Amino acid sequence: MNAELCKKALEKVGNPNILINLVARRVRQLNSGAGPLSRPLISNGHNLEPVDIALREIIEGKLGWEQPEPIELIQPVPKKRKRR
Repeated sequence: MNAELCKKALEKVGNPNILINLVARRVRQLNSGAGPLSRPLISNGHNLEPVDIALREIIEGKLGWEQPEPIELIQPVPKKRKRR
């Protein structure tokens, strides 16, 4: 795995946890060897390892992802109990 590619991909994604998940999923697709998803989306990717291919695809904008907006959790208001 190339450290420079990791840094560039992290700049593109912004969150290291999301980057790890993107790369892991794409490497699984590349290693599966079946269907159109197993082919690299970049040119000259034949002599690279699957991890480097996935990172270059992210850097070049070939892979897309959506990050949901963070939501604020609120505490539920406790119900008033009836006294007997």
